[in-house]
Amino acid sequence: MTKPVTTADLDQRSKLHEVFALPQGRALEICLKLQTAILQHKLTPGLKLSEDEVGEIYGVSRTVVRAALQALAHSGLVAMEKNRGAFVAKPSIREAHEVFQARALIEPAVARLAADVITDRQLAQLHAHLDAEHAALHAGDMGKALFLSGSFHTEIADIADHRVFAGMIRSLISRSSLIIALYWKRSDTACESHSHHALMNAFEKRDGAAAEKIQKSHIVDLHSGLDLREKSALGRSLGEALGNG
Repeated sequence: MTKPVTTADLDQRSKLHEVFALPQGRALEICLKLQTAILQHKLTPGLKLSEDEVGEIYGVSRTVVRAALQALAHSGLVAMEKNRGAFVAKPSIREAHEVFQARALIEPAVARLAADVITDRQLAQLHAHLDAEHAALHAGDMGKALFLSGSFHTEIADIADHRVFAGMIRSLISRSSLIIALYWKRSDTACESHSHHALMNAFEKRDGAAAEKIQKSHIVDLHSGLDLREKSALGRSLGEALGNG
């Protein structure tokens, strides 16, 4: 029986901490907690991240919070504004187009690489990942489902074992999450199970050409599923979003 995949498992397997130039410790811990909250759309684009409030929520000093926010700013998830503080990044329409154009160029090639080298164990992990994604959807937890959907793509990059591409895709997936939070048009935009299952079929057959074609179509479809018109992002307050953090 395949072991269920948890969010903690995915964080560890995807080595998210490699994105951040932080040593092990509280700053990295807070950084990862905030990153997960952003990727699960608990913290919406444009939300102010007060150093005092974040510090109070997690029981850490402003110095620790500042280090975490600066690392998130370096990754593009947070914007630091002079004399105003830190905010969850709010991608422009141009950036949205460019991120998905970049994904459409890079991810199909990475899917082909992954199909050529994927092991039976890695296939089982991807199947477990899809099961977790579907469970989140059925439970109505869209934030978790979106996080898992994005993580599915970073796992493929890790399987391909190409460090440069993997780093690029991890960054693009993070920015895609912000874009989806702002410009999401239809309920299946981020979690199209038929595309992921088609990819799995190609991986099982070790068919690199099919995997490349399916991934290209998938990314183009995700791009077309976004409503790229200006809109405001409304959400919960910082305290409400991180109260259980």
